[in-house]
Parts: sequence; structure tokens; C-alpha cells
Amino acid sequence: MPNRKIISVVMLAVMLLLSGCTGAQETTADTGSKAGEAVPQENKSVAEPKKEQAMKLIIDDKVVPVTWEQNASAAALQKLLPLTIEMSAYGGFEQVGPIGQSITSADRQITTQYGDIVLYAENKLVIFYGSNSWAYTRLGHIDMSKQELTALLNRDGVTVQLVTE
Repeated sequence: MPNRKIISVVMLAVMLLLSGCTGAQETTADTGSKAGEAVPQENKSVAEPKKEQAMKLIIDDKVVPVTWEQNASAAALQKLLPLTIEMSAYGGFEQVGPIGQSITSADRQITTQYGDIVLYAENKLVIFYGSNSWAYTRLGHIDMSKQELTALLNRDGVTVQLVTE
């Protein structure tokens, strides 16, 4: 009889340990629905909230795919839409343009990569097709190859539009 008690205690401990390992999955899938009901699609992915912001970026009439940050600066930028920004090439690795007013920033020292979209000095939009280290606020990232982005941005006279999707 004592063996059954030991086995029961060990099994209970194993079940508790295993339930702790799956807790993160249960919280993302828990929608409050009853067993057998369909789970709404938007609750199945944890990564999706990063794309919820409804801004579209257009570089010289080409819509480019962007993953926007979910922060106060990106939200403040969205409130200014629609925006048309005449960009200036700088340093052979970025395009810079004024957004027309200062917005919320949370600058920190970062090293940018090609495709990064950042806020500089609270009132300038910067799009990188190279890399730089400076204090910026991240706004988003263009999801294109380095070659495609360089072809779009490595020249004078680039116009960027930000519009509501």
C-alpha cells in the first residue's frame, strides 16, 4: 500500500511540473470560449500585434511592406497622416526628411540595419539602406532585401508618403 501513495505523489508532482511548462501556451489560446467552439483567428498568434498599426508606406509610388513598432512614437506619427515627405540622401546609407512637427520620442543608442525606420530629433523620419549607430526611436522596419531597398533609396529626390491603410 505505501508504494501506491509514493507513486500517486510522484505522478502528482510530474503533472504539476508539466502543467507549468504549458502555461504560456494556454494563456495565448484561452479565449473564454467553451469546449468545441471555434477560437477566433486573431487570438491564435502572439506575434501579430506588431502589425496592427494601419499605416502604409509608399516610396516614389511603390508600396513597401512595413512591420510597424507598437510604441507611442509610431502612434503619434499615425495621427499626422496623411504625410508626404521629401527625403534627402545622407551619408550613403540613409534617407532623412522632416515630418513637419515634433512627436513623442524615446531615443536610445542603437545600431540600425537596412530597412529600419526611425525617428530622429523628434521631428525627422529616417529610413536606412545601410547601418549607423546613434540615438533614435524605432518606428518600424521595411521588409525587403538590401538590394531592393538600396535601389529605391540610394539617390536624390526620394519622396515618401505615409497614409492610412
